[in-house]
Amino acid sequence: MLSGEKVTLRPVTDYDLERFLEFSTDVEVELAGGGEPPGPKTLEQIRTLFTGEKDGLGNSKVNFSIVADGECIGNCGLFEINEVNRTCELGILIGDRGYWGKGYGRDAVRLLLDYAFRLRNFRRVWLEVHSLNERAIRCYKACGFVEEGRLREHAWLAGRYVDHVVMGVLRSEWEGTPPQP
Repeated sequence: MLSGEKVTLRPVTDYDLERFLEFSTDVEVELAGGGEPPGPKTLEQIRTLFTGEKDGLGNSKVNFSIVADGECIGNCGLFEINEVNRTCELGILIGDRGYWGKGYGRDAVRLLLDYAFRLRNFRRVWLEVHSLNERAIRCYKACGFVEEGRLREHAWLAGRYVDHVVMGVLRSEWEGTPPQP
């Protein structure tokens, strides 16, 4: 559906859900994401998470599978979509560790930003990342995100509390034009 230099973003398939379940059992992958503590998940829980048009709170979302070399290597999407403010949260997971640190995540984030700004007409895209995920922070900065704030000791991660870094990019920054007053 959306093709970049290294990856394609396409709709989630049943096969992808099985891959997502595999990724969720890799503790290192789960810790990199920094969300809930790693724990067992079922295929049905994964299906519910990725196939609905709304999250459990009724917020709109859109999910993609990230494909490289003919294989599903992760997922990404837009969440917390606010139609009034024209904002959304970006999320991404490269679940196949063989693709970490090689520009696949950066390519996927750039495609997702193009989708958000050019095709969906969003004004601002934001995200949260835990402060220990330096690889992700470098990726987001390379894609135009700036740090907007920090939630100190916000998440419990592998035996300690860590900060969550809030980052965002405005359409004007993405386009390289001055922001509107």
